[in-house]
Amino acid sequence: MNEQQEQQAAWEHLEHLATQAERKAEEAFRSVERIAERNQWKVIDAFQRHKVSDFHFNGSTGYGYNDRGREVLDLVYADVLGAEAALVRPHFVSGTHTIGCALFGNLRPGDELLYITGRPYDTLHKVIGKPGDGTGSLQDFGIVYKEVPLLGGSRLDWEQIEQAITPATKMIGIQRSRGYDWRASFTVAEIGEMVLRVRAIQPDILIFVDNCYGEFTELIEPTQVGVDLMAGSLIKNPGGGLAETGGYIAGTAKTVEAAAYRLTAPGIGTEVGAMLGTLRLMYQGLFMSPHLVGQAVKGSILAAALFEELGFESKPRWDEPRTDLIQAVKFGQAEHLIAFVQGIQQAAAVDSHVVPEPWDMPGYENEVIMAAGTFIQGGSLELSADAPIREPYIAYMQGGLTYAHAKYGILKALNRLVHDKLIVIKPYIT
Repeated sequence: MNEQQEQQAAWEHLEHLATQAERKAEEAFRSVERIAERNQWKVIDAFQRHKVSDFHFNGSTGYGYNDRGREVLDLVYADVLGAEAALVRPHFVSGTHTIGCALFGNLRPGDELLYITGRPYDTLHKVIGKPGDGTGSLQDFGIVYKEVPLLGGSRLDWEQIEQAITPATKMIGIQRSRGYDWRASFTVAEIGEMVLRVRAIQPDILIFVDNCYGEFTELIEPTQVGVDLMAGSLIKNPGGGLAETGGYIAGTAKTVEAAAYRLTAPGIGTEVGAMLGTLRLMYQGLFMSPHLVGQAVKGSILAAALFEELGFESKPRWDEPRTDLIQAVKFGQAEHLIAFVQGIQQAAAVDSHVVPEPWDMPGYENEVIMAAGTFIQGGSLELSADAPIREPYIAYMQGGLTYAHAKYGILKALNRLVHDKLIVIKPYIT
């Protein structure tokens, strides 16, 4: 066979492997679809309960006083997430900014923040900072930071947690998703157990969850198992691929109000903030989110099944429960990792001609390579992949507004590895 015939034969074999993986994962797919269905009903019920109408989609200007669309959007989010209150704004520039407002709004100089799920995601390291670093970080403001490493990289170390919690500990931090770690993400049930154990040690402590990538992957959210405060990004799950920017904070009325004072100013809080032309897409994105999250999760299951079939380690495995969008695949070598991410980019409808390369991305401690052929810049509910260039060279894939796109991206990434002669796929003979 000539080179073109070999490439066609390899592609056909990859499609055959994908079909086999889909058959194997049929029950896992059905489980995801049932979750998406029930979450869709939950969102519609919240819209109906708060009588959402088209006039709520009109944007305000200037101060944004009496913006009923903004006020009802907060109520809908609080209802959907099972929280007392919510703050949903396009003024949050990223998930990191949203989390930063939640933390700064509820912590004061001398308070202590203790992360019990190990070191948080890379972009939060600069938010935490160092004492006297001059950046306005948490520690620069006199907020004490501590963390308890995970046992074996995956389990909470309760002996150390009990020792670390003191009367000075104001807030417990929990990161739901794996971040750039090779561990399972924490389920809502596991977070509920953490809440019970922490409350047994210190009843009045605040518990915060970074909920990025987790929304609508399960039937309930962390605020429904006793968490005081959580935050997420609208260009991830809850924005439904339509919200152009923004984030949300949800939790108790007191903690959300404190975060709102940080976003705007004390005494102003949630009362102002022009929404301009963002409201319809934020409402519609939330409406679409349960279905689109389900599509993305099905894509992650397929990725795990295919890569495991080819001998790679994945986390979670294809048949394990899901609590976020992220599919981690361990490549072991930098060239395999880079080729995979570049292959994901080749499957994009936007910027497919761009070739991602590792670079020093702001907020990260290692060079990062990122496939982001998305309609919303950085929108990781859309098909995307990223990875720090460090051993053991793990790629983190997430998103896919349609299952068909996620599947295509996985096949293109595998095909890139075949083309670069990094893996060998035997031609499929019918």
